[in-house]
Amino acid sequence: MTFSEKSAGMGTRGKFRTGVRGNIPLDRDEGYEAQVRKGRRGLKVLAVVSTLDLKFRLGCAPAWWQLFKALYETGNEVIVIPYLGKPIESLWWRTYNNPCYEESVMFNSFLEWRKRRRVSPSKKSIFSPLFDLIIEHYIRPKWKKHLLNVLRGEKGVECLLFMNVPLNHITGIPSVIKQRTEIPVVYYDGDMPTILPKYSVGRGFKFNYYEDADLSEYDIFLTNSKGCIPDLEAMGAKNVHPLFYGIDPDLCAPINIEKDIDISFFGYGSDFREEWMQKLITIPSEKMRKVNFVVAGRDFRIDLGNAKIIGDLSYSEWRQFCCRSKINLNITRWSHTNIYASSTSRPFELAAFGASIVSQPYNGIEEWFEVGKELIVVNDENEAMKTYRYLLDNKEERERTGSRARARVLKEHTFRHRACQLINIIRDIKG
Repeated sequence: MTFSEKSAGMGTRGKFRTGVRGNIPLDRDEGYEAQVRKGRRGLKVLAVVSTLDLKFRLGCAPAWWQLFKALYETGNEVIVIPYLGKPIESLWWRTYNNPCYEESVMFNSFLEWRKRRRVSPSKKSIFSPLFDLIIEHYIRPKWKKHLLNVLRGEKGVECLLFMNVPLNHITGIPSVIKQRTEIPVVYYDGDMPTILPKYSVGRGFKFNYYEDADLSEYDIFLTNSKGCIPDLEAMGAKNVHPLFYGIDPDLCAPINIEKDIDISFFGYGSDFREEWMQKLITIPSEKMRKVNFVVAGRDFRIDLGNAKIIGDLSYSEWRQFCCRSKINLNITRWSHTNIYASSTSRPFELAAFGASIVSQPYNGIEEWFEVGKELIVVNDENEAMKTYRYLLDNKEERERTGSRARARVLKEHTFRHRACQLINIIRDIKG
């Protein structure tokens, strides 16, 4: 992964700086074993995360589990506090209680109700002024006090990491933390680019949490999209770096199972991918009557032709679904495919399963995979059907592209790689 080399003195006393650690240049891509050989110990990280409870179906939550596990596996100590829902203990991290558990669940239920009614996240309700007062005078002070108490009790925390927590709910807290503890504060948003204000209304997010937020409070701002860095810098973010998605190789391991599905797709919603769902599923399934198309997921508001729709899958079912498929489709929302190198979990997951992947055009996908060798990109429905026929008739070629894709992921795109990159960015800013 290539990180932007923006340097700026930061911190309340100029304590944090970019550059080198001692006299050792920081190789942001080096692995854990290389860091151990250089005598680098792990860091103690306190993370405030959107949620740890998978039942809320927040898209980033499974990735956060894998990243925290990888941080532990690479020698770091992780403490996690959820912003929504209850804390969930694991073998890889410790937790503290959510100080606003009941309030978070009630607020999320209200937002879910608005989303089901397809209310724009930018539209104010009669409750908006009341919510603003509650956040400013109750939620924010309660979180500030809780975090200061945790940091006071936990000796040696070296970084406070916020992950997809509503930015405008915690305005001012990073500045207070830095003033009182002198540890760097980092923000990581994994919903780029669709969470940005100019996309969030159409995308259907529950609410716009960049409204009235102060991005300059953070010593480091991380994003899953390289192409969004100029937008974030224009909004005041400093030291912006891409930190892409990845996979846990233990979770995303292929299984030996009969491939009884010809072509499959799994996703949530057709919004912003209608064009390519039609080109890769609807039209081909109508013309290739003998080919078995299967679609899993929910909230599809377009005609999917002769594809069989099987509904939602649990987190434990989707691996079997992918491994049953001869061809797996990567169909991503237009904002991700048009904004350069905007990563999603799906290509990495499919590659880790050794899947034969056919994808729509994806701006920047060459950052992660070699097109034509590790996955195939098609430019229209005719090219898609030609590719389907070729791959369905050539088992050996499907297996070759799948094995190459898996080898690439294991070499460069595991969450252990991402954990090492994250820790090296934090070390860099700490100096």
